[in-house]
Amino acid sequence: MSRVPLTVRGAERLRAELKRLKTEERPRIVAAIAAARAHGDLRENAEYHAAKEQQGLVEARVRDIESKLSNAQIVDVTQLTPGSRVVFGATVRLVALDDGAEACYRIVGEDEADIKNGLLSIGSPIARALVARQVGDTVEVTTPSGQRSYEITDVEYI
Repeated sequence: MSRVPLTVRGAERLRAELKRLKTEERPRIVAAIAAARAHGDLRENAEYHAAKEQQGLVEARVRDIESKLSNAQIVDVTQLTPGSRVVFGATVRLVALDDGAEACYRIVGEDEADIKNGLLSIGSPIARALVARQVGDTVEVTTPSGQRSYEITDVEYI
């Protein structure tokens, strides 16, 4: 299986979620299953079936997070010296050439992406166009809304 890039913050968030699932959610669900079993006949016990379904979802998420962390290549962008190039983990400021709109994105892993908070997935069209470019470069990006042109105005490694 190939290594998946993940920022230090992203890895910390996944570890925190994993810890919460194992230490809080699992015991709560086990208690709910035990309480539902105490009610008797399990064939028609909706509480029991709901708790078992929730247990399955939590266990699937635990396996998913453990798999992602075991296959992660954790990148600490503060330890890189890429100059003014855009790399994974970099924060990039852009200006749209057609309307002058400014945007700021941090290029992160697939699981960390949150466009509303400026976290752009490494697999997105914009991020793929930006990687390996430098301050002052113009990039053409094919987006769902059509072709867009951006100029890279700043790159930070924070």
